[in-house]
Amino acid sequence: MTREGTAPTEGPPEVRLRPVAVSPEARVAMMLERVEGVGGVAVRVADLALAREYVAGLTQGMETVASNSEYLAAAGISKLPGVRTGFTVESDVREACASAQFGITSADYGLVDTGTLVLLSSSEARLASLLPPIHIVVVPVTRLLGSLDELFERVPHPADIASSMVFVTGPSRTGDIELQLVRGVHGPGDLYVVLVG
Repeated sequence: MTREGTAPTEGPPEVRLRPVAVSPEARVAMMLERVEGVGGVAVRVADLALAREYVAGLTQGMETVASNSEYLAAAGISKLPGVRTGFTVESDVREACASAQFGITSADYGLVDTGTLVLLSSSEARLASLLPPIHIVVVPVTRLLGSLDELFERVPHPADIASSMVFVTGPSRTGDIELQLVRGVHGPGDLYVVLVG
């Protein structure tokens, strides 16, 4: 329907997702740079054994909660001293995450254009990524994508496979307190990203 005296409008343009064409090695380099650029710490290790060793060096047996991730289990991270995982009651995981120094998760994807980590997660992974003051993410380099467009090309209907999709871009920070940037008010103040492979 058009107004009197006007030409009919064309329909909206076709939606085109344009993934960033970047080589695997360039993706790793971009991810390391972007995570550092948003205030996180990013390292690359060759394999799961070195990832476990790096995480053990960070946590040093302190109270830690790890999400129930097959990738973390394969790395042996869930068996490190001080690490709790495999909760069966929601209140237990909340209590553990609220008192833990570290929360460890894996990530389903990393978006290299912004240094963002994507967690298609259960409530256990959400709590482990949000409540402890330090968040450690262990992710294989094969899960690095160019951009949000590439993510939605791969996962067009995320609600069909997970209860939530959490995007983590650097440590938690806010600027709404007297216009001063403050870290760790609404989530972890420190973020460590371990790229494996």
